[in-house]
Amino acid sequence: MAIEQLSIYHLVKSEDLNHHRTLFAGRGAEWLVEAGFIAAASLLPPEFILCVKIHGMEFRRPVRPGEIVRFTSSIVLTGRSRLIAYVLADVKGEQAVDGFITFVYVDEQGKPRPHGIVIEASTPEEAALQERAKNL
Repeated sequence: MAIEQLSIYHLVKSEDLNHHRTLFAGRGAEWLVEAGFIAAASLLPPEFILCVKIHGMEFRRPVRPGEIVRFTSSIVLTGRSRLIAYVLADVKGEQAVDGFITFVYVDEQGKPRPHGIVIEASTPEEAALQERAKNL
């Protein structure tokens, strides 16, 4: 299966800010996981997807009130029951934050189960993301 990108958008409002009047990291993490979850849920039933870990979330620039943040997500690597999403957030094309999120596909009892999805990179950039995901 090819890597597919999905995008969601968030308007940064006053309730999303920290004491420096920039995007609160906790809210940014929430949106990052949401974007990754949407990518995973585009492949599997959402009621059986659990977030396990956020890897390497790093802000590259402050995000200010009134800015619209685009979160672009894709599942870049899979294992037997896991899916790893890469999420890049930008404001007007300028990278604001990125990171990886690991999800696991579970059964009705919450135990990991195989999903049967294999993701294949088709560009050098996608292959590089897969390598980064393998080293998490």
